[in-house]
Amino acid sequence: MADLIKRRKEDSVYNLSMSELATLQPVEYLALGHVAVDLTPQGKQLGGSVAYAALTAQALGLQVGIVTSFAEDAPVIELAGIQIVNRPAEFSATFENVTTADGRKQTLYHQAEKIYFEQVPPLWRDAPIVHLAPIAQEMDESLAGRFSGSWVGVTPQGWMRAWDEKGQVRMKTWENSEQVLGPAGCVTLSAEDVNHDLELAEALARQTKLLCLTEGALGSVLYWNGDRRRFRAPLVDEVDATGAGDIFAAALFVRLWKTRDPWEAARFATNLAAYSVTRVGLHGIPTQKEIESCLMEVLW
Repeated sequence: MADLIKRRKEDSVYNLSMSELATLQPVEYLALGHVAVDLTPQGKQLGGSVAYAALTAQALGLQVGIVTSFAEDAPVIELAGIQIVNRPAEFSATFENVTTADGRKQTLYHQAEKIYFEQVPPLWRDAPIVHLAPIAQEMDESLAGRFSGSWVGVTPQGWMRAWDEKGQVRMKTWENSEQVLGPAGCVTLSAEDVNHDLELAEALARQTKLLCLTEGALGSVLYWNGDRRRFRAPLVDEVDATGAGDIFAAALFVRLWKTRDPWEAARFATNLAAYSVTRVGLHGIPTQKEIESCLMEVLW
């Protein structure tokens, strides 16, 4: 089972007890955001950017931790071997995604509790990689500037979403983006996040160190130091693209941390994410064979 530490819902400060702190191990990759319960024709499944990203970082050999909020219905057993600090909620973040002729229709039925910096165990606050991965406005943008000893990667889609009283999700202007774009080491978003507005993507790229735009089967575009380079995705038979962007982001962040080479990292992440769409849901998490194959492609 996942190594889970729960906090009482009524706690106003999320510092762990001495006994709980003693059970924690340092992490190399810290992911913050809601795990989600995805409603599918096959039943409830674990979702959320942190789930896909954390499992990818684990597959890449890193020690991983998650700070999140969810209720008892979240199937976190899927996160075996990952340390989790949870703020218990009455409901987990609950989504339903339906593919229509006009694109994906997304509904948010429930939200979990907010995530705060104080919830992060002191041992984890200087993790080498911190990944901020909101999916439904569950954390404040100012968190990006709180991890001064870490390299911070961001997938900001949760700050770029709004929903009506029925939970119908729509894209919105990213307010307070400057609080993230300045301190972030890399920001990764999808063409859908910016409503396929490449001018907006370029404007955001000018405000941050490194920005990568994913474009599904077309691959990705990396903006760095005023340069722009496209990385074509290999041709595959797509079965399910759920989580592909999160797998891409985790692979990009880890490879950037290891090599400091944005071009190589983007190629590696693009190739690895392509494999993920050939399987359904969390089954798309990279295998060791796929990781080794993608490494060979970028190294030779």
